[in-house]
Amino acid sequence: MNKFIRIAEYKALFYRLFLVYFFYFIARLLFFAYNYKLLKVDSFTDYLALQYHGLAFDTAAILYLNALFIVLSILPFWHNTKRGYQKFLFYVYFTFNLIGFATNFIDFIYYKYIYSRTTIAVLDIMKHESNKGNMFFRFIVSYWHVYVLFFVLAFLWIYLYRKVRVEHEAPKAKVVYFSSSLVGLLVIATLVVGGIRGDFKKSTRPINLIDANRHVTKSQHADIVLNTPFAIIRTLGTTSFKKINLVDQSLVEANFQPIKHYTNNPKTTPNIVLIITESFGREYWGSFNKDTKIKGYVGYTPFLDSLAQNSLIFTNGFANGSKSIHGMSSIIAGIPSFRDAFTSSPYPKQKIQSLVSTLKEEGYDTSFFHGAPNGSMGFLGFGNILGFDHYYGKTEFNNDAEHDGVWGIWDEPFLQFMKQTIDKKKAPFFTTVFTVSSHEPYIVPKKYEGKFPKGTTPMHQCVGYTDYSFKKFFEAAKKAPWYKNTIFIITADHGNLTAYPEYEKVVNRSATPILIFKPDNSLKGVNTDLAQQIDIYPTILDMIGYDKPFRSWGRSLVGDKKIKPYTINFNGNQYQFQRGNYICTFDGKQITGYYDINDKALEHNLIAKPNKEMLENGEACKAIVQDYFERIVDQKLYAK
Repeated sequence: MNKFIRIAEYKALFYRLFLVYFFYFIARLLFFAYNYKLLKVDSFTDYLALQYHGLAFDTAAILYLNALFIVLSILPFWHNTKRGYQKFLFYVYFTFNLIGFATNFIDFIYYKYIYSRTTIAVLDIMKHESNKGNMFFRFIVSYWHVYVLFFVLAFLWIYLYRKVRVEHEAPKAKVVYFSSSLVGLLVIATLVVGGIRGDFKKSTRPINLIDANRHVTKSQHADIVLNTPFAIIRTLGTTSFKKINLVDQSLVEANFQPIKHYTNNPKTTPNIVLIITESFGREYWGSFNKDTKIKGYVGYTPFLDSLAQNSLIFTNGFANGSKSIHGMSSIIAGIPSFRDAFTSSPYPKQKIQSLVSTLKEEGYDTSFFHGAPNGSMGFLGFGNILGFDHYYGKTEFNNDAEHDGVWGIWDEPFLQFMKQTIDKKKAPFFTTVFTVSSHEPYIVPKKYEGKFPKGTTPMHQCVGYTDYSFKKFFEAAKKAPWYKNTIFIITADHGNLTAYPEYEKVVNRSATPILIFKPDNSLKGVNTDLAQQIDIYPTILDMIGYDKPFRSWGRSLVGDKKIKPYTINFNGNQYQFQRGNYICTFDGKQITGYYDINDKALEHNLIAKPNKEMLENGEACKAIVQDYFERIVDQKLYAK
């Protein structure tokens, strides 16, 4: 009777699916092992609970990837048990499963840079890179242990798969065989649908990334519950850029005044040099950490610290995204990126009011400098949308002898190239440079090996080199006639490897420096108010006396008293909104937490007893998210 109802085949199918669960369990364990300092699990029991909740997301990913294999395994064919067909199933099984399994290994390393599971949006950003082959082989060298783990586990998986074989036996009673197979097909198909959806309730939609947050008290624990293939599959062909209606529009105006019109300063046209430093988080600057009380703190920016003494610095600044392209849109156009990059959405090709458009109205020549291959990171494409007059990349530098072999031209020669290029420009000019050297694989030019302190993370000597590159740039710039009539702004796109627990905290992972320097020393001081990348755009316009309305969710850091200092970003599948005495977390539909402003690790949720200020912050958070999507979708990223 077994051969009629295919017991042996069903046993083999369930064994093979069990193997997928087992190796996903191993992948989650390894993900935790590589990132335990960031994930902060308090006990073994807590970890097991997260593994348990992860089963639902593993089930969905496994069933997505194995749907074809399952169907082919249970279709009522007469030759299913033949050796050739079983070999065919073997290749179908491992083609889908090893590709999906491999994506988990990406986040063993990449998680510490983006603080979330990899999604299709991350892969979309990678398509702009022209040196993918070089990057792949470099990662093999740098992270060989990850590749070794993958291949060891893959071979073990294949070995265990082959331990259970299906013996061939042709069915004799074909009617019974077909009817029982049809019943089995319907039962298994029903189980597959329920597994992908999360349960069998009619009201249930297929589980999504945000559902992982239902099972955790710390937002970063959602990344343990999730798995990378699920995160990629559930973001394929989707976009978070959809209008939502959560609060009355009057709350948007009351809290953020997205259309601004400053009249604080007389109209002037100083040159503007905006420096966006790759991965140069606030942690590395000694001048930004004098009051942090971090035990044993060491900074690695001697020149920038000296510059900070004659600048206005904001020691409580934050990024509005986690990737380089997020930094470009946040800083230059005042458009943050949340779950997905604005530049990877369906909506970047529209009229966008930005520093580029507003300064061009005032007669500025506008340029963007990036030492990587032209088009890398998507900067050239977005720069064209913003309307930069000039783009200077590796092509224009035209000297591969100064290439670092990985990302682009070393910072020191490229900054000198920028200085020599703007020497030839007619004032006023607006120049943006995005540096490249303070980045993985954390190397410096051979002639400088041993010159900079290696510190306690590989990033530290790169920070020292880029700081030195700034020193040489400013020494050269001081001799140029344009220097004295120039405003310099230095910030970072996002943070990077951290050496201190304080910067491992969920909110502080996006801590970035903001420095404004005027050579006449007319702008000095330390400001501890909350500040963010999207504040840079309105700050510059306020400083030069731009006298027309413009669109911005940020505020002028030097003159806007109407908008309360705040920050917003997206981490752990939730929005994080800081203002006043509290931090608010929001999952896109409802408020999930309130925390004391000093609880940067988000450990003590106060949502059970919210006070008036907490509730006001919650409504403000909803308001800005609502206006953000509405303006982007309705193409209103400018002032009428």
